[in-house]
Amino acid sequence: MDWIAANWIEAVGYLGTALTITSSAMSTMIPLRIVSLCASVVVIIYGGMIGSVPVVLTEMIQIPFNAFRLWQMLRLVRQTEKAADGDLSLDWLEPFGTERRFKAGEVVFRKGDEASEMFYVKSGRYRVVEPDIEVGTGAVVGELGLLSPGNLRTGSLVCVESGTALSIAYSDVKQLYYQNPEFGFSFLKLTSERLFQSAGLNGGTALKPTADAI
Repeated sequence: MDWIAANWIEAVGYLGTALTITSSAMSTMIPLRIVSLCASVVVIIYGGMIGSVPVVLTEMIQIPFNAFRLWQMLRLVRQTEKAADGDLSLDWLEPFGTERRFKAGEVVFRKGDEASEMFYVKSGRYRVVEPDIEVGTGAVVGELGLLSPGNLRTGSLVCVESGTALSIAYSDVKQLYYQNPEFGFSFLKLTSERLFQSAGLNGGTALKPTADAI
């Protein structure tokens, strides 16, 4: 009977190893986190069977991190889908941004500058010089610079009333895009909607111009 128990212990260990290797080879984040969580559970069971505290402790530390990242990505996908279905708020990008403060009269970026980030306005007022558009709390500026030829700004943004804005680097957006195909598709739908808005079109109905295309 001892050899049967030993074989079961080895089988659990091999399963944990297989799941760990599988998660390392995966390129999309949500399946990777799910498989990593499963691998941690199996390895914890294995560590308990062989009485290895370090093995159990290591996996117990990893589980909260993987669980949090999984929750974060699932939340991101849900909120992006909501935005793509009509709610154009980009609050869901806040965890990935860096808060920056701007003073009245400060130029955030100029027409022709290289675009490497977009901004989510948390407070204050801003003005897009070309065309003359005022931007307030809750607005997003500069996300389409990611798609513009040469990644150049098509207008200048000036702070009119001191406030704060979240800076979200295009590199972070690209990373999320490539790591999660569902997020990428939803974000593509969202930016397409903004392109139609900036062109004043929405199923044949003109829309008020926004600063989102800058």
